[in-house]
Amino acid sequence: MNLLLPDFGTLSDVRTFVGRSRQVDDGGAIRLVAQGQVLAMYAGALHGAGGPTVLALRVLTLAEPAQIDATVPLAAMADRFARIDRLLAGARPTPRSVGRPIELPVPPTTATNASWAGMAPPRSGWNVEGVVPFDLLRGAARTGIDEVAAGVPAGSGAAAVAKLRGIIWGRPLLADASGGSVGLPTGAAFAAETFGFLGRGSSDPEQPDQDVATLHSAGRWWRLSTTRGHVLARPASGI
Repeated sequence: MNLLLPDFGTLSDVRTFVGRSRQVDDGGAIRLVAQGQVLAMYAGALHGAGGPTVLALRVLTLAEPAQIDATVPLAAMADRFARIDRLLAGARPTPRSVGRPIELPVPPTTATNASWAGMAPPRSGWNVEGVVPFDLLRGAARTGIDEVAAGVPAGSGAAAVAKLRGIIWGRPLLADASGGSVGLPTGAAFAAETFGFLGRGSSDPEQPDQDVATLHSAGRWWRLSTTRGHVLARPASGI
C-alpha cells in the first residue's frame, strides 16, 4: 500500500508528526486512515493505567484517493522515511521537483501495542462548547510535566510512573460557570503542547498570546482544535 502525497512539504508534515509521536512513546504506533483524498493520522498521547485516553490527530490532503486503515509501528514509519531519503540522496531539488507528488509506502507490519487505536472517537455530532486560551493550555502542560518529574523518585518502576501520570493528566482542566468541573482532562493540554498544535507562543511578556483552541464535545469525548491539529480526549471510566 502506498499513499501519494502532494509534495515534499506534506511529507515533512507526516515526518514531523511521527517524530513528535516518538518523543511521547518511541515504541508506539500511528494509525493512518485514508478515505478519498483525506488522510487522518492518529497517535496515542496518553492511555491506560487508569488515566484518560488522549489522542493527537493531524489531517492532510492526498494527491490521489486512497482507502486505508492501518495501525503501524512508529519505528516502521521512520524506516520508510530513511528509505525515501536514500532514494533521493544526491538529487538536486528544483521548484518543480519540490512540488511534485511523492509516494509514501505504508508499512505492512501491524502494531500490536496500540489498544487506543480501537477507541474510535465520533466523526460527527460534535457540539461547540467554547474556546480555551493557548496560554492556559501551555501553563497546564508545563505544570503537569513538572509534577510528574517531581513525583517520580529515582528507581521508580514503570507501573508507578504510569499511575502518577494517569492521576495528574486525568484531572479536569476547566471549571464551568457554576464552579463545577468540565470533563476535559488536563492530558489534553499535554498533547496539544507536545505535538506542536499550540505553536511557539509570544516571546514578548507584554503581549501575551491571544490565540485560542476551540472546544467541542460528543458524548464522553472532548476535542480541542487548532489550525495545526486536534486533540481528542476521553476521561477515565468513573470520572
